[in-house]
Amino acid sequence: MASSYVLFTAQVIIYDCHIFDKRAAGFRDRAIEKRINYCPMSSEEIKFEPLHGDFGARVVGMTMAESIPRGLAQKIEDALNEFSLLVFPEQAINDAIHFALTKSLGEPEPNHLSEGATGEVNYFGTIGNVIDADTQKGNDDALTKYLSGNYMWHTDSSFRKVPSKYSINHAYEVPGEGGDTLFVSTRAAYERLSEDKKNEINRLTVLHDYVFSRSQVASVNPNHAANFMPVRHKLVQTNPRNGKKNFYVGSHARGICEYPGVEARRLIDELLSLSTREQDIYTHHWAVGDTVIWDNRCILHRGSGYDADRWRRLMRQTRVSGEGANLTE
Repeated sequence: MASSYVLFTAQVIIYDCHIFDKRAAGFRDRAIEKRINYCPMSSEEIKFEPLHGDFGARVVGMTMAESIPRGLAQKIEDALNEFSLLVFPEQAINDAIHFALTKSLGEPEPNHLSEGATGEVNYFGTIGNVIDADTQKGNDDALTKYLSGNYMWHTDSSFRKVPSKYSINHAYEVPGEGGDTLFVSTRAAYERLSEDKKNEINRLTVLHDYVFSRSQVASVNPNHAANFMPVRHKLVQTNPRNGKKNFYVGSHARGICEYPGVEARRLIDELLSLSTREQDIYTHHWAVGDTVIWDNRCILHRGSGYDADRWRRLMRQTRVSGEGANLTE
């Protein structure tokens, strides 16, 4: 797949990178604006270079900006429907550009950590151990341990009635060792199933439960448990744009509604093992400036872990809500 797009603009706004304000309680963005007369950008062909035999592409010839025309957003979404995961290297973005990209692809999803704990609605999650320019959380920090739940294979927000469609991560600081993210396609894994197995699972529903997964690594805030009750989803889902099917499992998947417990766990583990064979994994080694978007409907991912005592890691993430509860699609 290859396409081209010409973006015209009258001026450009140049931002510096995110910084931390030690005087503030949290993260803030400082933007340095330089408004200059600007000629139309040179026409570059947008190329999609495959990353893995099953899924994923590196995007060449596209630079993120705060204004994202609908036509360009549609090209990104078309590519996501085809490749399921897109890597945009060397992007000098900030939260404003990041959020503009998110909105161009659909309805932003509230961050589940703040929403679940306090009811506060914001749309960014901060991933990693950075506190400010001089300080970081170590391996024994409670949040570091809690976030180790991300080292299990999962799909983001499958514990919601309307789960995430896309996740968008941008890397600001990366560790010298570790801190990779591993991805697999449950669409490709579904295609590897026998016809008998497809017929068996096509009719089933799966229970996804936030407390079930996160309690395996740390205690769960009671407010989270109350806000994110277990939800049912179709085990087999169909992409409405291209008709391709995948199964929907991961660490949040607690059981199969039509099967007793032991049999349900056996099936979930079988499907998970089938989709996460060594040859099926794309490992993304993050570089500063990487923006990565993936389709949570058919992609599982997990972190590889890193030494938080030794290294700093900082990413910002947004998510795009799905288009409805998949039991009713």
